[in-house]
Amino acid sequence: MLAQMSQYHDEAFLLVRLVVGYIFIYHGLPKLRKPEGMAQGLGWPKGAIMLIGLVELLGGLGVGLGVYIQVCAILLALVMVGAGWMKITKWKTPFFTMTATGWEYDLILFAVCLFIAAHGASMYSLMM
Repeated sequence: MLAQMSQYHDEAFLLVRLVVGYIFIYHGLPKLRKPEGMAQGLGWPKGAIMLIGLVELLGGLGVGLGVYIQVCAILLALVMVGAGWMKITKWKTPFFTMTATGWEYDLILFAVCLFIAAHGASMYSLMM
């Protein structure tokens, strides 16, 4: 049975890419729509928030659609390094917490982005 599952490799990889792409698009759009509020909350310049939002939006689209997938996945992994660093060093967020999103969320997205970057495009990609 498990050996037969390997025939769905490309479909499973597409599902992972679509989910990761959706997550980054979902988190990037608010940064582009209302960057002032987020910039104020983080103490960062508005331009930096907009840049991160743009990377998340375009990177999410690229990963999901399979366009420049490795470049997009590496850029998204770097965003997750920054997000994890902020949670660990600035906000002192624990790895796992019941009251907020711990940095385990950032770590898993970082790892999945590295997996996607290492794997490259699949059969279901706009650019092979």
